Amino acid sequence: MICVTLGRSRHKRMIAEHQYLVEQGAELVELRLDYIGRAVSLSRLLQDRPGPVVVTARRRGDGGRWLKSEEERIMLLRTAIASGVEYVDIEADIASQIPRYGSTKRIVSYHDMDETPENLEELHEAMAEEDADIVKIATMANSFSDNMRMINLVKNAKIPTIGICMGEMGVLTRILANRLGSPFTYATFSSGRQIAPGQLDWKEMKQLYRYDTINSETAFFGVIADPVAHSYSPLIHNTAFEDQGLNARYFPLRVSKSDLPNFMKETTELGLAGLSVTIPHKEEALAQCTQAESSANGIGAVNTLIFNGEDTLGYNTDYRAAMDCIDELFSIDKDSGRSMRGMTVLVLGAGGVSRAIAWGLKQRHADVLISSRTMERAQFLASEIGCRAIEWEFRHDQRINLLVNGTPVGMHPDVDSSPYNSSSMNQYLAVFDTVYNPENTLLIKQAKRANCRVITGIDMFVRQAAYQFKLFTGKEAPYDLMRKTIKEATNPVQVN
Repeated sequence: MICVTLGRSRHKRMIAEHQYLVEQGAELVELRLDYIGRAVSLSRLLQDRPGPVVVTARRRGDGGRWLKSEEERIMLLRTAIASGVEYVDIEADIASQIPRYGSTKRIVSYHDMDETPENLEELHEAMAEEDADIVKIATMANSFSDNMRMINLVKNAKIPTIGICMGEMGVLTRILANRLGSPFTYATFSSGRQIAPGQLDWKEMKQLYRYDTINSETAFFGVIADPVAHSYSPLIHNTAFEDQGLNARYFPLRVSKSDLPNFMKETTELGLAGLSVTIPHKEEALAQCTQAESSANGIGAVNTLIFNGEDTLGYNTDYRAAMDCIDELFSIDKDSGRSMRGMTVLVLGAGGVSRAIAWGLKQRHADVLISSRTMERAQFLASEIGCRAIEWEFRHDQRINLLVNGTPVGMHPDVDSSPYNSSSMNQYLAVFDTVYNPENTLLIKQAKRANCRVITGIDMFVRQAAYQFKLFTGKEAPYDLMRKTIKEATNPVQVN
């Protein structure tokens, strides 16, 4: 079950949103009384309420907004219990001051907005003794290992327990709550109104992650990145899983660069079957593989991991997708042995995607130039690939057939920037922008105006995701659906 948290400053708005949520199928709503700006009228909020509620008045030190006295807060919680609410949230340190009454269930809670304490089990045991129907522990995740400690706490708890790691790094604990045996998890009314760090929109929880149907047979996949909240991979893969009737979910997993080795040790315990890998892990993840395809070894980076027993298999679907796009644009027949010999390609950027594309172009015998705002990075990549590095300020001085943008320049919200001057474009140049949000970047718009042939980031993103889907599931991906999904997500205004 999902408990939707409501935090509004006016009674009228909170009542209206509660009614709306119940009409939309929400089973439980948390009324955050600490958000109400004036004197709280419990009778107004609770009279004729359309569904069950959790009543909470959170102190500022616990992540809330309560500004009045502690005596007033305790009296308000006691009054809520006397009014017969379904649940009341009571912090562990005041639980002894608020006696049980009637049928109201007591959620005894603890919040740490800075870290996840080492003594979780000891803390949980002490809270359970405070006449708790449910123990709730919400702490800030500072490493992925914090998630695993919280997950294990909930799995092994003898009393109903809600264990949440807050922040972007802890999102997984919210999505897995049902499978771990928690009575419910928390979500926000809408994506723009987080009440606690890391809360997801309740509709996203129900529709994208299909929270209520995650069970012991669900296969788990995900994307590791830092940061990860911007990724559209969960959207495209979960949509494809549902379309194909697969009991599988794909999660956003924020893993810091220093935490990657520890995370990899926990993949088996977490039950992950496969991963997408993106910034900043593509190169480091290769070292975690027991086997990798030849192209991944040649590139020196992976963007896909498959866990097969004791083996971790590495693949680079960025390379495959990019080469498919380029082959199609230039009508290259791979079976005929025709290559890109005689063509000059300028690759902007020296990160993971630039590395994959540059390596693929070199295999096709193109003359590859690398240009990065950091010359040392360009030189390092060029030396590894076996091509030339060009100073950033000289990138417009080259006679090229294909321009590839592997930098984030032009990515939302920096939509008014381009890594290449339009004055250097003409109809003889082809332009490939790996940025997919938005699809029509300034670079792509300029290229179209100059009558250049173009490859957009969505062309590549969908192809690489489709390759990943097949590696994950063994099935052909619903390519058209995946393309439609990402186009609608990144260009919502343009959809009829």
